[in-house]
Amino acid sequence: QVQLVESGGGLVQAGGSLRLSCAASGRTFSSYYMGWFRQAPGKEREFVAAINWSGGNAYYADSVQGRFTISRDNAKKTVDLQMNSLKPEDTAVYYCAIKYSDYDVSARRNYDYWGQGTQVTVSS
Repeated sequence: QVQLVESGGGLVQAGGSLRLSCAASGRTFSSYYMGWFRQAPGKEREFVAAINWSGGNAYYADSVQGRFTISRDNAKKTVDLQMNSLKPEDTAVYYCAIKYSDYDVSARRNYDYWGQGTQVTVSS
């Protein structure tokens, strides 16, 4: 089993920044991807960003490209999401997830474990 715990959510004004963090514990493997997804009220959970084991490859949804940055610290087993220039449409519950396969990083079905989520609210 793997446990993922997100932190860092909150309320911020449009144009502001937040940094989310996700800590992994339990049984983790040497090669895995970590990703961030989000779910707004009444909408499907959508891909935000992902990063491979080495941190050499990062993937972003078009909607956050250039504004969000994903990073990881393997020694600490953490993955962060730096969110800048936030918009009201970024309001959602943000989830981190871990994936052991090499399949599509943006597909929710390919992730094996999920955190409980952290709320991000961006006011206009």
